[in-house]
Amino acid sequence: MALPLLIFSSLFLALLLKLLLKHKDNRNEKLPPCPPKLPIIGNLHLLGNMPQESLHNLAKKYGPIMFLQLGQVPTVVISSARLAKEAMKNYDLALASRPQIFSAKHLFYNCTDIVFSPYGAYWRNIRKICILELLSAKRVQSFSFIREEEVAHLVQRITESCPGTTNLTNMLNLYANNLLCRVAFGKDFSQGGDNVRHNFQKLLEDYQILLGGFTIGDFFPSMEFMHKLTGMESRLIDTFRRFDQFFDEILDEHRNLENKKDHKDLVDVLLEIQRKQDLETPLTTDNIKAIILDMFAAGTDTNFITLEWAMTELMVNPNVLRRAQAEVRSIVGEKRSISENDLPQLHYMKAVVKETFRLHPPAPVLVPRESMEDVTIDGYNIPAKTRFFINAWAIGRDPESWENPYKFEPERFMNCHIDYKGQDFELIPFGAGRRSCPAITFSTPTVELALAQLLHSFDWELPPGVEAKDLDMKEVFGITMHRISPLMVVAKPHFS
Repeated sequence: MALPLLIFSSLFLALLLKLLLKHKDNRNEKLPPCPPKLPIIGNLHLLGNMPQESLHNLAKKYGPIMFLQLGQVPTVVISSARLAKEAMKNYDLALASRPQIFSAKHLFYNCTDIVFSPYGAYWRNIRKICILELLSAKRVQSFSFIREEEVAHLVQRITESCPGTTNLTNMLNLYANNLLCRVAFGKDFSQGGDNVRHNFQKLLEDYQILLGGFTIGDFFPSMEFMHKLTGMESRLIDTFRRFDQFFDEILDEHRNLENKKDHKDLVDVLLEIQRKQDLETPLTTDNIKAIILDMFAAGTDTNFITLEWAMTELMVNPNVLRRAQAEVRSIVGEKRSISENDLPQLHYMKAVVKETFRLHPPAPVLVPRESMEDVTIDGYNIPAKTRFFINAWAIGRDPESWENPYKFEPERFMNCHIDYKGQDFELIPFGAGRRSCPAITFSTPTVELALAQLLHSFDWELPPGVEAKDLDMKEVFGITMHRISPLMVVAKPHFS
């Protein structure tokens, strides 16, 4: 009996020592402030229907850096420009990876796209392709004629809706989708044919719903079966199948027309890179499909949302509308169409865009990051494999950074150095550092040209009986954040 007793005693002492050491480590571990937790779900109950707003209110109580236990996922939330800079600049590399989101794994070919791919050699290669080939300044400029044509189509559709009430939300959504499809695929899906066959608009809507928001199963990685019980997995599989079939047809068409096109679209560029196969990590067909799908997030939803919120704020703030309109018309004069060469002179209109990004960042808490190593931020020790949310929505409303933070006031950006290109952490709608969105070069002229033309071509009013205070300013939370209600307006053509 002596030997079993000795073994038992040794195991007991080893276990006791492990527990004591763990307790000692926990005492030495200095995490950020954390709200009280519930068993199993931790702090999940605190997120509510509008997590960016709930997190903003929690930050007022617990500070600009908080620790939350969201189910099984340890999470840090940052809500100030100062700490966003410390996280995304000082620890840019350590926080350069992504958590594996269930919906992204299914939709983006096991996260082989640019946005959701974990940090590593593959991600570095495809980001290099994106920056140097797909979204370089030269490439974006080569699509200027498509932007100008699609803006002209937008003006035409609005004009045809006059003198009645115009659903501007639908018009702007169609503009952003058509532009992206022509740039990426070289074809217009706004009319029948392929659009009807693929039910293209429904496909985009399903994608945005499935990818958006906080899915409960993503906070319990060990219980992925929850996605089956909620029906999430079957919806993802169906949407993925439809996208995959659509992309197969697009790629087949491009391979058949390989040497018969005057102007390369983004699929042409990716196929050319694939043929060369001179990369450290060659592109597969599925990789190309994942990157194409990324273009929808970068080229449709974010641009549409920015234009929709900009026009909404202009309708709510008529003095701002009049000043922006006066500037555009004084610069452009009697020309009916604005060219991209006019945009650098439109300083106040650019301030309107910045103010829209401040109050209505398209991705309110950015795309989450995941730490690859232990980091120390603001004196707090945060372990590896922690999820990070940067609440850009809250940073845009932080009184430490902004006077009158809840007021739409583009004047604050006149003669102000702050920009949204990732160097000024008070304004980070596209993120910052390695994981910033490379589509900023595409987004800027897409938004500015359309907004300038809308201000130039039309005088704008709310429908009869509707006042600014009646507009519903509620948002729908998701990976991107649009208005809950369509923007209905009356457009009066400026040119007879």
